Amino acid sequence: MIKNLIKTTINNNWPVIIIFLVTMISLRFFYWRTHREKLSLYKEFFNILAIIYIFLLFQLLTNVELNHSSGYNIIPFAQILKYEFGSKLFYYNVVGNILVFMPFGYFVAAYLKSKNIFPALIISGIISTTVEFVQLNIGRSFDIDDIILNILGGIIGYLIYIAFQAIKSHLPRFFQKDGLYNFLSLVIIVLIIWYILESLGVIPNL
Repeated sequence: MIKNLIKTTINNNWPVIIIFLVTMISLRFFYWRTHREKLSLYKEFFNILAIIYIFLLFQLLTNVELNHSSGYNIIPFAQILKYEFGSKLFYYNVVGNILVFMPFGYFVAAYLKSKNIFPALIISGIISTTVEFVQLNIGRSFDIDDIILNILGGIIGYLIYIAFQAIKSHLPRFFQKDGLYNFLSLVIIVLIIWYILESLGVIPNL
């Protein structure tokens, strides 16, 4: 269910994503030419990926069609405890709310390059609370449990970033070079383009 929601969100917004990508790539290309800076493909890819993720996240969280319920819940864990562990509703409402904010926590930590957990925690809380207030005014509901789960996801994302940095610093030099990450980014970009072309029917599905 979660995977289908994400796929639907991407498919519904691919025109905006393509226009955005072409715009950003064009601007960055001429920026490099003007300022003669060294190209770091993986850093550029990471920044663009972060912006696209945030755009898709807010599209997903503010989609009225995903939930026709309204009202509010301000009692912590009141909704979470209603879902049977392992049920579809549990994965959708509990696991889904955690997973969807994990990349957010990672991107915040990577952008701030901070080893302090509080910025990721506070920013996740502010953004999640803002989303809930918006949802309350567009026909959806305000749920304190969603905020708790989103913050948890942000914290996990932060911890993944810290773990990745710790592992990276102990790897052989070859695995710390920009060239390797540029190559991996190029492979991912090719796969993404292939997926988009398949979705549009430009190339046949394998």
